[in-house]
Amino acid sequence: MKFICLTVLIISGATDSRSEQYEVVGPVYPVFAVAGEDVILPCSVKPNINVVDMRVEWNRPDLKDSQLVHLYEDHEDRNTDQIQSYRGRTKLIHQELQRGNASLKLSSVQVSDEGRYKCFIQSKSWSDDATVDFIVEVVGRLPVITVDGFDDSGGLHLQCESEGWNPEPVLEWLNSEGVSLSSETTDTHRNTDGFSVKHTITIHHSDKIHCRVRLRHHMLEAVIISSSNMFHLWRASAILFSVVVVLSGFAAILIAVFVHEYRGKILVFELESRVLFISQSTNSVQQWCFFIQKCKFCH
Repeated sequence: MKFICLTVLIISGATDSRSEQYEVVGPVYPVFAVAGEDVILPCSVKPNINVVDMRVEWNRPDLKDSQLVHLYEDHEDRNTDQIQSYRGRTKLIHQELQRGNASLKLSSVQVSDEGRYKCFIQSKSWSDDATVDFIVEVVGRLPVITVDGFDDSGGLHLQCESEGWNPEPVLEWLNSEGVSLSSETTDTHRNTDGFSVKHTITIHHSDKIHCRVRLRHHMLEAVIISSSNMFHLWRASAILFSVVVVLSGFAAILIAVFVHEYRGKILVFELESRVLFISQSTNSVQQWCFFIQKCKFCH
């Protein structure tokens, strides 16, 4: 009897030891998918064992209360408590469960799906979990190049801007030979539509300039050709501006001289008018006094 009990204990210990060797594994690197596409979030048991009779739970530990994404238990999906935004978009391939594959298929990927996922597998004797970092890619709008004027040396200012990317893209300037050009100013910000990038550059000769925005395997590009006519136009504009400045200064001097002389003439006219008025007033007073004297004699 003791021999039988000892044998059972040995077998049980060997089974427990074997069960501890099982491990739930996920991808080493983040999983990427473009918004609107379907994606598979990998999760499996190594070595491969049948997990049909086990509990398989996918959740979001990065969300409040680690909300449920998908639950498989007692040979069926139980998604009553599933996050509302995942309804009808998650699926486990039941045939793959027999091979230890508990990967989750997520349909019609949304930007809100981005985050950290946990794949938890539990049997009667062991349990383990693995995490999957998921990044949703959104290809933004075609970049737009605008001419932002010239600097004092005749360099042409160019600005390139693109919006609506996720995650943050890389913007680079290239010349006609494919050589990268350094941006002078960079501006990146994020809003509800995703990342927006804006870079500026100054060129001093005619060339074919490319503005390229990249996100992993996605790339959008805009091109502008800076012709020699642009720089000739700037030189002509600079000369014309200089002439206008000189003429404006000369005109200002003439106006100042004219105003000065005109004000002098007005002052002289006013003085002469006052003298004449005083003279006329004096004569009137004298005549009035003479009249009064005459009247006195009359009495």
